[in-house]
Amino acid sequence: MSRNSLVSLLSAALLCCGLPAWAQKSSSGDKGKELVDAHCNSCHALSARVGSGYDAKGWHTVVRMMTNHGVALSKDEIAPMTDYLIKTYPEKEKAAAVVVKGPLKVSMRIWNAATPGSRPHDPLATRDGALWYSGQMANVLGRVDPKTGKVREYPLKTAHSGPHGLMEDKDGDIWYTGNTGALIGRLDPKTGAVTEYPMPDPNAKDPHTLIFDKAGILWFTVQNANRIGRLDPKSGEIKLLTPPTPKSRPYGMAVNSKGTVFVVQFGANSVAAVDPATLAIREYKLPDPGARPRRIAITSDDRVWYTDYARGYLGRLDPASGKVSEWQSPSGPKSAPYGISAIHDVIWYSESEAKPNTVVRFDPKTEKFQSWAIPGGGNIVRNTSVTPDSNFVLANSLVNTVTLVTIPK
Repeated sequence: MSRNSLVSLLSAALLCCGLPAWAQKSSSGDKGKELVDAHCNSCHALSARVGSGYDAKGWHTVVRMMTNHGVALSKDEIAPMTDYLIKTYPEKEKAAAVVVKGPLKVSMRIWNAATPGSRPHDPLATRDGALWYSGQMANVLGRVDPKTGKVREYPLKTAHSGPHGLMEDKDGDIWYTGNTGALIGRLDPKTGAVTEYPMPDPNAKDPHTLIFDKAGILWFTVQNANRIGRLDPKSGEIKLLTPPTPKSRPYGMAVNSKGTVFVVQFGANSVAAVDPATLAIREYKLPDPGARPRRIAITSDDRVWYTDYARGYLGRLDPASGKVSEWQSPSGPKSAPYGISAIHDVIWYSESEAKPNTVVRFDPKTEKFQSWAIPGGGNIVRNTSVTPDSNFVLANSLVNTVTLVTIPK
């Protein structure tokens, strides 16, 4: 097992979430510490990779993710390394989930991903009623049949490509971003065949989120390269655009009724809009310099809703006037709102650092919240989707599940 591979895989598995990290001293004879020192700290400080830590179950899952992603740890190495990580990097105190009672009664069903430690990243509800997930650390796309409960996984072409975002095209093919493979992929569920479109620029290493516009063009973000991409499925041609703000980290995407592509910029307090005809990019600055929007949804009035991950707010931008409105999320400033969807102009999202994670509903007409704890903890909901019959879908990365939230009609 090379030192570089373990460092990069820890980075991928933990996603360097940018929160403070810490370390506790361990005895010099601790085999786990020796393994970590030998394989990680000589290249990068492990403390820079562990984020806010994990509980014991979480660390067991993270180590399983690493082995899924290609680290050849022996049984003799797994146990002491895991024990050391559990003792040295315990989970930091999280925001206690605040459950806001209300009149709506929802139900939640949960399915386990087929491969333990696959790290379901994005969910996708498709037209045939299936629920898909990207098994980021297992290099698979998974399909859940809610009627039968059957879960099937499709292996991908390039090893350890890190499937991330998901979208369905008009033919029923599933498109994905290969986050660590520097590619866009397309899976034909009928045959299992995979077609890949590599990035034309070697610096565009981490394709992130993707979405189709009204003309059938596929748009995607490349977060750390500060790019917004455009792929024509007919020709396979890829164009990469650069937003005006350096290191803006383009992240979540949505398309409004006019076909404009909106992108939240996680490295800045801004939202970008791309004109699909001219490819011009306009940025809207959010009033608080500490705002870090991470995911986005658009309602029928073309107002842009976003989750402010850093400050614990739900926000709304009116692109016509530039006006921004904000509401503190129920579980407070450390709740880290993340995946978000609009369902019949009502906003649904998840608080990813509340313990347990929550499903939150916000009615723009009444400006009232209602929320529910996710069974099993829900840890961590990074993105969401909406079924054809208007229910809410979550992928829960650390607990390796997919959740369907059924909303009464």
